[in-house]
Amino acid sequence: MYGVSGTGSVVGEEWGARAARSRALAVLRVRGRALGLAVLPAAVAVVLYAGGVTGHFTGPGWDAARWVVTVLAVLTLLAATAVGLVVARARPAATPTVELAETAAPDLYRLVRDLADRLDVPAPSAIALTPDCDSWLEDRTHRAHRAHLGPHPAVGGAGDDAPVLVIGSPFLWWMRVGELRAVLAPVVAGTGPAAHPDIAAARRFVRGLDAAVAVPGTPGLDPLRRLGAHGVGQVARVLLRACRGHAAEMERGVAAAGSERAQAVDYGVRIVAQEQVGLAYAGWDRLLTRVALPAWRMGRWPAKLDAGVVSALTELSRRDRLADGFSSRLGERPACDLLEEPGAVDEATSLLAARLFHGGPAEPGPDWSPVEWSQYPEEVVDRKWRTDAARLHQVLDGLGLSGSAAGRDAAADDGPTLTRVIAHLALARPAGPGAVPLDVEDRDGAADPADTDTGIGEDPPLLAAHNDEAHNDEVLTEADDEDPVNPAAEALAGALSALLAREEAAREARVAAATALTTAAASESRDKTDRGEKADRADRSGGASPVVVSGPDGPLPLFPLQPPRSGRDLLADHVTAMVCCAAVDTAEAAPGLDWLDGPALLVGGERAVDLGPRVLALVEDGDPEPLRAWLARTGVRPEKPVRLV
Repeated sequence: MYGVSGTGSVVGEEWGARAARSRALAVLRVRGRALGLAVLPAAVAVVLYAGGVTGHFTGPGWDAARWVVTVLAVLTLLAATAVGLVVARARPAATPTVELAETAAPDLYRLVRDLADRLDVPAPSAIALTPDCDSWLEDRTHRAHRAHLGPHPAVGGAGDDAPVLVIGSPFLWWMRVGELRAVLAPVVAGTGPAAHPDIAAARRFVRGLDAAVAVPGTPGLDPLRRLGAHGVGQVARVLLRACRGHAAEMERGVAAAGSERAQAVDYGVRIVAQEQVGLAYAGWDRLLTRVALPAWRMGRWPAKLDAGVVSALTELSRRDRLADGFSSRLGERPACDLLEEPGAVDEATSLLAARLFHGGPAEPGPDWSPVEWSQYPEEVVDRKWRTDAARLHQVLDGLGLSGSAAGRDAAADDGPTLTRVIAHLALARPAGPGAVPLDVEDRDGAADPADTDTGIGEDPPLLAAHNDEAHNDEVLTEADDEDPVNPAAEALAGALSALLAREEAAREARVAAATALTTAAASESRDKTDRGEKADRADRSGGASPVVVSGPDGPLPLFPLQPPRSGRDLLADHVTAMVCCAAVDTAEAAPGLDWLDGPALLVGGERAVDLGPRVLALVEDGDPEPLRAWLARTGVRPEKPVRLV
C-alpha cells in the first residue's frame, strides 16, 4: 500500500505502530502505578473510616490507626499533588532553532504539505531550522513553548497539537529539492504515529519527568523551594528509570513505522540522498572547526555558513577522487530556492550556530559583528595572525629574553621581529662533520622541487589535505615519548596558556552577564504571561525568521567544538602566526581562506603547506635551520619588525 514491496511494507508499518502503542501503554502503566501508590494511603483511610462507621473497626487501637493513616494519606496526597504540578508545569527542553513562518518559505511549506498528503499523515504544525545535519519532529505543545514562541500556523491544516518539523539548515543549501523531499519523507511520516493518543500521552509524561529532573537547577529558587524541588527531582528520576526502556522502544517503533510508510515516496532517490547526508555532515564539521571557529574566537561570526558548506563540499569534490561527480549536481535546483530570503535565513542560522558551538552573544554588537566570506582573509585571518603575534611578544616581554647572548643581540630594540622569537626558542647546537651550512641548505632547498610544492597545483585526494596535520601528529607523538628538549619553549607555552586562560575567563564572564540579563528578561516575560498580561511579541525581523533559543538552561556553548588545546599546540600556532605576519609584511605573501582547512598563507598565489613541520622543529627540538631555510627560500626577512594589532 505504502511501499515498493507491497504487503511486506504494510506488515512492517503495522508491526512498528503496534510495537510503539504497546510500549506507550507500558509507559502509561508506570504512571498509573505511581498514581495508585499515591492514593493507596487515602484508600486505606477510607476503609478504616468505613469500618468505624459500620461498627467493625472500633476501639482505641483502630482510632489511633485511623489518625496515623489519615495523616499519612494527607501527606502523600500533598506530595503527589506537588509532583504532579511540577511535572505538568515544568518546561520541557526544546532544541534551539530558527523559526520559519510560512510567508518566509511558502514553497518549503508546500513541499511538506504535499509530502504529508502523499503519506496520508497529519502535516507538521510548523517548520524550523537548526544548524546541524539532522532532521526530526519535535513536540512543542507545552504551554510554556506556546507562550514563548506563539501559536504556529499549521503546515497543512493540522492543529497546534502536531509536532514541529526541524530541518538541518546545511541540507537546504547542499541538497537538491528532490533529495530534500526524499530525506524528509520518513521524518514527516512520523506524524502519523505521533497523533495516536496513547503515544502522545506517553511522550508528554516522559518529557514532563525529564523537565522535572532539571527543576532543582532553576536559578532564583529560595532554599525551601529548592529543597522541595530536589525531592520532586528524586521522584521524577525514579519514574524515569522505570519507563526509560519502554520509552526508547516506543520511539524505535515510531521510527520503524515512519520508515516503512515513507518507502512510497522517492525510494530510489533516498538512497542517493543518504550519501549526500554523510557528505554534508563531513563538510559542515570541517567548516565549523577549521573555518568558523577562528572567526568566532576573534569576535566575528561568518554570516553565510550554509553557503560556505557548498564551497567546502565543492572543494572536497575537486580534491578527492572519491567525491568525484558530487559537484555535478550543482546544476539542479537547490533546496534553498524554497526560501523567500535565503540570505536572511542563512544569517540567522549562522548566528545561532555561533551561540551554540562557541557561546557567542544572541545579538550582534560592537564586539560581535558578522563577516562576509570575501572579507574573511583580511578581517579574520590577518587579524588573527597579528593578534597571536602581539600576544606572543607580550609574553616574551613578560618573560624577558633570558636566552643566549646571541639571542639578546639579535632582538636588541628593533621591535617585534621574527628573529627575536627564533632566537628565544633556538637551542645552541654543536658544529660537527655532519653539520650543513645554512647557505648550502638554502640552495639545496631552493633547488629541490619537493620543497617548493605547495599542494595547490594538483587535485590530490582528500587525504592529501591532511598530510601536514598527520606529520604534525607524528612529530608530537615522537616528542611525547622523550623528555622535553626545549625548556625555553616549555616556559613560553606555559605563559601563553596562562594568558589565554585569563582572556577566556574574561570573555566567559561577559557572556555569562549577558546571558543572565537575557534569562531575567525571559523570566519576567513568562511571569507577565502567567498573570494574564499577554504582550504582543511579533517577530522583530518581519518576514525574516528570528533566532529562538529554547534549549536547556546552562552555560553556553551547549556543544563545544574542540577540547582545550595543549600549551605546545598554542605555542606552535602563535609562532606560525608570527611567521605568517613576517611573510605578509616582507614577502609576496597574503592571507587566504581554505574551505577545508581554514586560514591559509598564500605565497605567490599558492597555499604554503610545508610550514607546519618547520615550525614544529623549532618549537619541539629548538632547531631553527628548517624554518630559516624556508624563510630564505620564500624571501621573508625575519629581522624586519612586523605590524601588530
